[in-house]
Amino acid sequence: MRTIHRWVLFACLLFLSSCSQNPQVKDSQLTLMKTTNPSPIVTQKNKSKDHVKEIEQDVSAFPELYDVAVVKGKKDTLVVYKVKHLYRFKMKKIEKDINKMLEEKYPDENFTISSDYKIFLETVRLDEKMKSSKLTHQKAEKRFNEIVKMTKDMK
Repeated sequence: MRTIHRWVLFACLLFLSSCSQNPQVKDSQLTLMKTTNPSPIVTQKNKSKDHVKEIEQDVSAFPELYDVAVVKGKKDTLVVYKVKHLYRFKMKKIEKDINKMLEEKYPDENFTISSDYKIFLETVRLDEKMKSSKLTHQKAEKRFNEIVKMTKDMK
C-alpha cells in the first residue's frame, strides 16, 4: 500500500511541476495584465530609432500613463498608451494633452494616437513579429497601416 501512495504522490508532483508557468511567455500574452514597455518600432529599413525613442520618452513622461508603444511608419507615427486606472475618467483630456504636446514638439510628424487596448495589443504583436524576423519591412509597413486604419475606424 505504501508504494501506491508514493507513486500517487510522485505523479501529483510531476503533474504540478509540469503546470508551472512557462518562462517563454510572449509580451502579447501579458499585455493587458502588466506593463510591457515595448521598444520603439520603425517599419522602414535603415531608419534610426533615436527619433522614435525620443517620442516615446516624451509621452512616457505623462504621469497618468504606465505603458507606451510608438511605431514609425513611412508616413504616420502611431502612439499607443495605457492609462492608469485612477485617470480613466480623464482619457479625452489626456489624449488632447498628448496630441497638443506632440504637435508642438514634432510639427513635421503625422501622429495617430490611441489608448485602446486592442490597438496596443496589435502593436506589441507587430513588435514581436519584427523581432523574430517573421515580417519583412514591407509586410511590417502593411500591417502598420492596417493598425492605423483600425485606430481611425474606432473613432
